[in-house]
Amino acid sequence: QVQLVESGGGLVRPGGSVRLSCVASGSISRIDAMNWYRQAPGKERELVAGLSFHGSPEYTDSVKGRFTISRANAENTVLLQMNSLKPEDTAGYYCKAQVVTAIQGRYNYWGQGAQVTVSS
Repeated sequence: QVQLVESGGGLVRPGGSVRLSCVASGSISRIDAMNWYRQAPGKERELVAGLSFHGSPEYTDSVKGRFTISRANAENTVLLQMNSLKPEDTAGYYCKAQVVTAIQGRYNYWGQGAQVTVSS
């Protein structure tokens, strides 16, 4: 069993910053990648930032230069630093991890989501 728990988020003014974290725990043999998605009301879920643990980070065009995805000191933790926030960044933010376990092999797990609201 693998769990992903997100934290951070909340209400922030336009131009402000917020940091999300995602911690994976459980019977993990290896994590190959961790990604952040977001979903706004009435819209499809979209990939915001991705980090392969053996590659370079990737970002969707709308957040390049403003968001940074990184691993924390703890191996199973990924952060999303969001700067210069805009109202259109308002969404539920979800962490996804590509995890390898002894029982299931490679499988994608999702967190419960963290709400970020950008408003004055």
